[in-house]
Amino acid sequence: MFSDPAKNIEKFGLSQGMFVADFGAGSGFYAMSAAKAVGGKGRVYAIDIQKELIQKIKNQANIEHLPNIEIIWGDVEKIGGSKMRDGSVDAVIIANILFQIAEKNTICLEAKRILKSGGRVLVVDWLESFGGLGPRQSDVLSPSAAKEIFQKNDFIFDREFGAGEHHYGLIFKKQ
Repeated sequence: MFSDPAKNIEKFGLSQGMFVADFGAGSGFYAMSAAKAVGGKGRVYAIDIQKELIQKIKNQANIEHLPNIEIIWGDVEKIGGSKMRDGSVDAVIIANILFQIAEKNTICLEAKRILKSGGRVLVVDWLESFGGLGPRQSDVLSPSAAKEIFQKNDFIFDREFGAGEHHYGLIFKKQ
């Protein structure tokens, strides 16, 4: 496996009772892992612009008995697009979508808007284009470029970790 969401969520250090937004939740692997980490008193908001994907997440959450996942049809590339209230979550997950987003500053600003003070962001993305999998090489966003974007948007870099053979993981804190 290229990148293990459960291991990356473990490295992110979510705890029981946290409220987490998964931006561009896609297939829901990060949302499922986060839901298990935050437990019954916590909540995970799986946000995606593709209705069929969020429906799949809802179905999978039911199969896995994870009632703490709430799906939201939203566009995280717009301010207010997550449909979340200001300062309403402890953490934001941005996994495997940064490379495909045109307005990278906007996704940072949307994360900042919904995060509580001191809240954290987990960024996991591709280190390279690998054998036709993942993004085109021209779309790959290096860890240093991702750090620069988040720091420019008033996030404090916390740490970096290996997030799989072809992925990097970065953790930022909201000031």
